[in-house]
Amino acid sequence: MMKELLTLLENNARYQVKDLAALLNEDEQLVENTIRDLEENNIIAGYHTIINWDKADTEISKAIIFVNCVPEREAGYDKVAAKIAKYPEVDSLYLISGKAEFMLQVNGKSMREVSNFVAHKLAPTEGVTGTETMFILKEYKLNGRELVGEREDGERLLVTP
Repeated sequence: MMKELLTLLENNARYQVKDLAALLNEDEQLVENTIRDLEENNIIAGYHTIINWDKADTEISKAIIFVNCVPEREAGYDKVAAKIAKYPEVDSLYLISGKAEFMLQVNGKSMREVSNFVAHKLAPTEGVTGTETMFILKEYKLNGRELVGEREDGERLLVTP
C-alpha cells in the first residue's frame, strides 16, 4: 500500500484521506497513520504546488548551476552540500556524475540577483572550485506536468528559433 499511497500523493497532494482510503481500498485511520509515519520519517518530505510562473503576474529568474568542488576528508561531498543547501536561493541540490559534482536550481527575482548570489555567496563557499550558470529561459514541463502545449482550439503553438 505504501508505494501506491506515495504515488497518489506525488501526483496530487490535495487528496483527502477519505479519498485516498477509497482509492486504496483501505481503512481511513490506517491511511492517516501511514501518512503521519511517512512524514515523521521524512519519506514524505513536503507538499508542493506546481506553478506556471510564465502565466503569473510576477517576475522570477531561475538558473541551473553546475558546481565543481573538492570533497572533504572523511565527509566526502556531504559537508560542502550542507553548506550550499543552507542558502535560501537554492531550490534543489543534486550530487551528480559528469562534468561537475553538483547541480543546483537557484531562484531569484532577477538575473542580476542570481548572478550576485553566485558571485558573492556560492563561488566563495569553502570547497567550491568553480561554477557554470545557465539561466532557464522558459519551462515547458515541470515535475511531470506540461506547462506549454497545444492551444485549446487545436492549433499548435508557433515555435521559432
